[in-house]
This record gives sequence, C-alpha cells and structure tokens, in this order.
Amino acid sequence: MFLKYPYEETEIRACEMAPGMFGGPATPVYTYPITPRENLHMLYNDRKPLWLPLSGDAKYTMDPWNNHMGRGGPDGLVDDLGIEWVYEKTAGGSIVHPEKPQLLDDVNNWKEKVHLPDPKTWDWEGAVERSKIDSRYSLEVSYTNGFWFERLISMMGFVPAAMALLDEEQTDAIKEMFQAFTDFACEVITLNVHYFPQIDIVNFHDDWGSQQSTFFSEDIARELFLPYMKQICNHIHSLGRVTSIHSCGHNDKRVQVFIDAGIDEWAPQLMNDIEWLYDNYGDKIILHAFPTREDIPQLSEEEQRAEARKFVDRFSEPGKPVILAGTARARLTDAFKEEVYVYSRKKYYERG
Repeated sequence: MFLKYPYEETEIRACEMAPGMFGGPATPVYTYPITPRENLHMLYNDRKPLWLPLSGDAKYTMDPWNNHMGRGGPDGLVDDLGIEWVYEKTAGGSIVHPEKPQLLDDVNNWKEKVHLPDPKTWDWEGAVERSKIDSRYSLEVSYTNGFWFERLISMMGFVPAAMALLDEEQTDAIKEMFQAFTDFACEVITLNVHYFPQIDIVNFHDDWGSQQSTFFSEDIARELFLPYMKQICNHIHSLGRVTSIHSCGHNDKRVQVFIDAGIDEWAPQLMNDIEWLYDNYGDKIILHAFPTREDIPQLSEEEQRAEARKFVDRFSEPGKPVILAGTARARLTDAFKEEVYVYSRKKYYERG
C-alpha cells in the first residue's frame, strides 16, 4: 500500500545524531513521517518510497559471522578454516597473512584441506545479547569474504585462484566446492534470520573486478557462479528477505548475471558507469546511485543543493528507485544529502 504524507518543514529538524557507519561521521536523524526502515520496505515492495533513501538507512551486522568466517578486525583473526588474517591499518581492513602458506594449491585437493565448521555451534545467543539494534532502521547482515571467488582467493591467493577458473582440470572440483559452500551459506542464513528476525536484507560479498575491468568472462560467471548465486537468492527469498551483493570493481558488464541470479540490490563502486547502469537496468535491480560530479564539496551551498536536485531528477524515474550510495560519501555534503531528502520528498509526493 502506498502511503502519502505531504512534506512538512519540521521533518528536517534533527532530533538526534546517529553514529556513522564503520567509524564515519555522525549523521542527523530527522523527524521522519515514517521510519527509514518503513521507507525501505516501500522501496523494496512497491518501488514507491516516500523519499530517496540513503545507504545508511540500513544498519549492518556481521556477528557472529565475522569472528568465524570473516576477516576479524584490528586484533586479527584465525578463521574457522585455519586461515590467518592480519589487519592492515593503511587499508583499513584485513588481509591474509602474507608469510603463511596457502591452504590450497589445487582445488582438486579441497576435500582434504577445507573443513567447513558447524554454524550451529557458534554463539548465536551471545551475538543477540551483544547486538544494539535500532528498530527504526533496516538490519542488513553482511557476509564478508563470501562463498565463492573471494573465498577461493583467501585459500589460494589471487593469481592461482584466477588461473583455477580457467583450468578445465579443476572445474569439477570448483563446482563441487562452491556447492558445499553454498549449502553451508544457506544454513548460516537460516540461523541468522532465526536469531535476528529483524533482518530485512542479506548481503554477500564476491568481488568480480578491478579498477579497469572484470576478472573473468561472462561465460565463466554463468558456469561457475550463477547456479550457486541463484540457489542462495532463492533461499533468501523463501525466508522473505531481500538479496544484496557487495561486488567491488568495474562490474557493470556483469550486472545481468546478478539479475539472473535473483539479486535485488547492488552498490556499484564509482568506476562504474552509473547512468548507463540506471538507464539499462534500473527497472530490474535496485542500484546505489551516486552523483558523477566529484567537486561537490568545493561548491557553494546553493550549488550543492542544485546538484542534489539534479541527482534526484536524474535517478527518479517511476518504477526505478535508487538508494543514495554511501560509497560516494566524499562527494556528499550535509547540504547535498539534506536537499536530496527534501526535494525527493516533495517530488515523490507530487508524483503520487
């Protein structure tokens, strides 16, 4: 059901400041007519939000996944596969310990080397107790390292993993291993939703590209990844949740594979042609869109607000809603984000 609330000036009165994502700056919490979570529900279900949402309208959880199969944090981690992760301060994230031997040198040996844990033994009750869930926002569970190519890289290193995708002698083993990880992932997702029923969005990671291009061909994507992505998406949808992928790199030419898998939402990085993606696929997948102009913070406030209105006009075709991308935070001033909210509220109300 589409709700209509006329815009009121009092909506942009900040009632509090919310902590920024991953240690970023705090953001104002407005006196919204409905909660950001309800607005996202309207976006996902009817494609008619009351305003153009921000990526921060969904709050992340990675507990207990990150302490077992993720990358840990500043204190490092040995994951449940025995891979050691070390925190790289300059990158703001963790990498596989460069001096430790790789878990795999040939995917054909995966059954001897890879022993998946039993997620039922994880401390789910403790994770619930540690959580601080704000019911005004959607809850998004995020699986760093994912289940396929990123996971293969963590076990083999990038070059051997990329070569394995091309090696016909390893193809069957890759499919077998990816199937095992996919079945494991579905079990984890079921447990996550059981213990955290507030979860609206299930996000999994699998980086497919570099700054310049994709890592592998569409044929490889469809043979080695699509069946397992489709299985996970079907499972997530059966639980009544939205599917989202975190896939870094120049992957705009692979978006049709995401769509065919059943992925509902993708946040492309800034090297992708967001206008081309929106024009060609915005009605098939929800995109996190960003302004293409990079110098917005150097503009006057009036000019920043004008750019915000241009952004809303560009990415607000009926039936093709977007989310304002957090990946573009260096371009997004407070004035820009406020104007996106105000202008989209008015525009969407008038449009009906």
